[in-house]
Amino acid sequence: MSQAAEATTSSVRSGSRDLRLSKLTKEFATFTAVKSLDLVVPQGQFFALLGPSGCGKTTTLRMVAGLDTPTSGTIHLGDTEVTYEKPYKRPVNTVFQSYALFPHLSIADNVAFGLKRRGVKDVKQQVADMLDLVELTSQAHKKPNQLSGGQQQRVALARALINKPEVLLLDEPLGALDLKLRRGMQLELKRIQTEVGLTFVHVTHDQEEAMTMADTVAVMNQGVIEQMGAPSELYENPRTTFVANFLGQSNLIAGQIEGRDGDRVTVRVQGSLASVRGERAHSDSGEGWLGIRPEKVLIAETGQPIDAPGDVITGGYITDVSFVGVSTQYRVMMPWGQELMVFEQNTGARPMLPVGTKVDVSWRPEFAFLLDASQDAKAGIEED
Repeated sequence: MSQAAEATTSSVRSGSRDLRLSKLTKEFATFTAVKSLDLVVPQGQFFALLGPSGCGKTTTLRMVAGLDTPTSGTIHLGDTEVTYEKPYKRPVNTVFQSYALFPHLSIADNVAFGLKRRGVKDVKQQVADMLDLVELTSQAHKKPNQLSGGQQQRVALARALINKPEVLLLDEPLGALDLKLRRGMQLELKRIQTEVGLTFVHVTHDQEEAMTMADTVAVMNQGVIEQMGAPSELYENPRTTFVANFLGQSNLIAGQIEGRDGDRVTVRVQGSLASVRGERAHSDSGEGWLGIRPEKVLIAETGQPIDAPGDVITGGYITDVSFVGVSTQYRVMMPWGQELMVFEQNTGARPMLPVGTKVDVSWRPEFAFLLDASQDAKAGIEED
């Protein structure tokens, strides 16, 4: 661990404090952006607020930063209330998508800016340690316009971290980068957060970004948190149609819930019986949406054996085939008029199936989930 990371980590450990939002609400003239939000971000965690534009995630971040004043509710860091503190009095720093670097200053001077503004005299070693942390030591004397977008983002990160905040807020920090650079920076951000041990609160609309970096993800929709948990938990066991559709893709099939038998719930799906594990069944009676992720669906030509079969539905045919490198993505029209998505890894075990092929589909019961049919099956699907 670098000296910068050790100094930052020790400052946090000496006053271990969680970020707590209680009944936090922000109302504007024509709408409510955040609705009575209760949230605890444990100290030292990489936490992501994930959701579409307008869901309230950036407004929440701005209230924590002190840039927006809540209509009601409170914000605490540990036992200290900071709801109405001025931004510069909060132990919080923000990294924006725009970087906001000073073009006339060197990289080293950009990083040192906050310390010098507070009257700190000897900043040379702290700046050197921080540039080492973000792996930009060799760029110290350059100007921002001589650096790539990813390097500029690391400078902005170093400038925020050198002030030793208790909480670092990241507002769509990778949004301006191209795809390859963004993926590289995701790993860099996680490395730095792990090394310094600070609380990171990351706002993003990018599902992959949130799942790659965060320990905990809170999925926001229309000012409230739909579901919160580890990325794998949200993906494998969504509790609402919005989460099922927004976090990846899902096949949602209408069914009639027949009842619970031990740790299984049985669902009649278009004339066939399927089952769902009890912990993945979020409705017990009436109509429901049986959900299955595309990569969990298996297909085979009609009458041919299916590898590791589970619940089987017959009578489908392929309407579209897309080769995307690591997988082939099929669309399969089922007898009741619904197209199911099937993602099959390209292992070379068999040739690609052409459009028009008649197929049977199958999935293991332990991979399915069950949602209440009162929810909109298209919730969370983003328009192209």
